[in-house]
Order: sequence, then C-alpha cells, then structure tokens
Amino acid sequence: MRYKRSTWRLIEDPPAKGAWNMAVDEAILESVYAQESLPTLRLYAWEPACLSLGLAQPFDEVDIETLVLQNWDLVRRPTGGRAILHTDELTYAVIAPETEPRVRGGVLESYLRLSQALLDALKILGLTPQAEEKTTSDNKTKPNPVCFEVPSNYEITVNGLKLIGSAQARRKEGILQHGAFPLKGDLARIVTALKFPTEVARVEAKTRLLAHATTVERELGQAPEWQQASDAFQSAFINTLNLSLEPGRLTQKEMQRAEDLMVEKYAHPSWTKRI
Repeated sequence: MRYKRSTWRLIEDPPAKGAWNMAVDEAILESVYAQESLPTLRLYAWEPACLSLGLAQPFDEVDIETLVLQNWDLVRRPTGGRAILHTDELTYAVIAPETEPRVRGGVLESYLRLSQALLDALKILGLTPQAEEKTTSDNKTKPNPVCFEVPSNYEITVNGLKLIGSAQARRKEGILQHGAFPLKGDLARIVTALKFPTEVARVEAKTRLLAHATTVERELGQAPEWQQASDAFQSAFINTLNLSLEPGRLTQKEMQRAEDLMVEKYAHPSWTKRI
C-alpha cells in the first residue's frame, strides 16, 4: 500500500532511566492527541539496564534482590506483553492519532502496516527477516514471564528466531506502539531477574529463550552501532511508509508532563506494584 506523503516528528533520545522513557512516550501520546505535536517516531535507549514489566504482569515475578545486585532498573510499561530486559538495544516508539492511515484499524491491522517498515530496517542492516504468523497451537506454552520466549500471533523473525518484540497501547488519545530491537549481548540475562519455582525451571527457561530469540550480533557475527540501527529505522520509515521525518525534540509542555508522569506514575510503587 502506498500512502499519501505525510510529515512526522523524529526524536532521537540519549539513554535514560526506564521511568523517564515510559513517561516520555505517554507525554507524547497526550500531546499528539491534543494536536500540539506531529505523529512521532522516537528512537531511544536505556541507562542503566532496565527490566520492564507488561501492563498486566504480576510484580511478584520479579527477583528484586538480583535487580539490586546487578544495578538494573525496573519499570512497568503502559503496554501489554511480558518482561523485557532493556540493554544493548534500540527501542522504537510510534505515537500517532487513530486517524493516521498507517495505524488505522485494529491492533493486528496497524501492527502489520508498521511491521513493513521494521522488516525493511532489518534488511538495510543486512538481515533477512520474515514476518511469521503463529498458529494457535504454537501458543500452547507454559506460562512464563519472559517476553522474547513467548510466541506472538505475528512476529518478526530471522532464521526462525524472534528479533523484535513489540507491544501496543490503544487509547482515545491514539496509538502507542513500541518495541525492543536487541543489537548484542546475552538475551538470557533476563532469567536471573525473574522468579522461577526451581533452578531447573530457570535453566529450562534460559534454554527455551535462546531457542526462540536472537540478536543482530548472533545473526551477523557483529553488532551495528546504535546510530547505524537508528539510521536504518529512519530510512525504512521514510521509504516504506512514505514519510518525511522532521528532526525535533520534546516541547516544554511535553517535558513538564513527562516529569510529572515519571514522579507520579512510572517511578511510583503504586504503578510498578499495581498487580
């Protein structure tokens, strides 16, 4: 499908704490809904490494002692899904009103449209990605807290291994879809930050994770720099979705709203421990 040319804002952010990253995504969503900001493609990273929980994921699945020992951060996302350890990755966020043709329709419909740009970004980096639709039988796995171990109904893979984990929040304000693109490192680090009934179960989870997911480094033998990955995402969104990306930054209003959301919501136990 070829879209009419449209202008979105591009924000490239330096690494930041998890609560700030989630607060910024929500602040932009509110601003876009109020028609005070353009639809936005935001590309960012995390510092320190951060375990993010899905919206409805139980807090008691987290091994707090390990987080403290590793100096890893913790946040709860406004989107669904399971836990992700954000480190050595590029994170993308698409924030747009529901009237934007590229995200119009249901969750799967809008995800399929955006996934065309994600696929092309991976191709630019030298990967050979596929968009795989999972059958219902594939989803009959044991409940577990790890995002990249859980097959989605539709996911982007390389050599049969999941490479981008995405989640979406749909509100009256519009649509927020963000996702993690692991560039390098050991994906199995996450199992040390989550609780399992036994150590055997932990080891099994690690084995399953590495059998289901991958990184760019694992597939290509080397990892791209973050900026190289960012440039690939920008090129793909421009060409595949027929966009003009206008480099920008948070408005003063967005900045203030993000600061409020960080303190009152994303860094507050009432949100993090809500379930």
